[in-house]
Amino acid sequence: MRNMEEGEMAVHVLNTNQARTQWRDIVDSAHAGRGDVIIQRYGKRMVAVIPYEDYEALQDALEDLRLGRLAQAELEAWRKDPSTARPWEEVKADLEAEGWLDG
Repeated sequence: MRNMEEGEMAVHVLNTNQARTQWRDIVDSAHAGRGDVIIQRYGKRMVAVIPYEDYEALQDALEDLRLGRLAQAELEAWRKDPSTARPWEEVKADLEAEGWLDG
């Protein structure tokens, strides 16, 4: 667990073995708003358990973050091999068909 500033919510860090044996307590704690739980594997932080209401409130920001990661991966792939690029008109047509752009 890390030190908290005044007014900051508790953040508990557990490894996957601890999380497995304490799962019910983790869920109850997150639901009650007693703190967030970070679960790590081999010292690497992997996932967070937060109250569902917080998750709902973060949906737009999460979608932006995830789409940004996908875009970054596509950019890196293009930088490695620019021949993978598609013409703008083809991309635009796909985006319009998927409802991302107005026709």
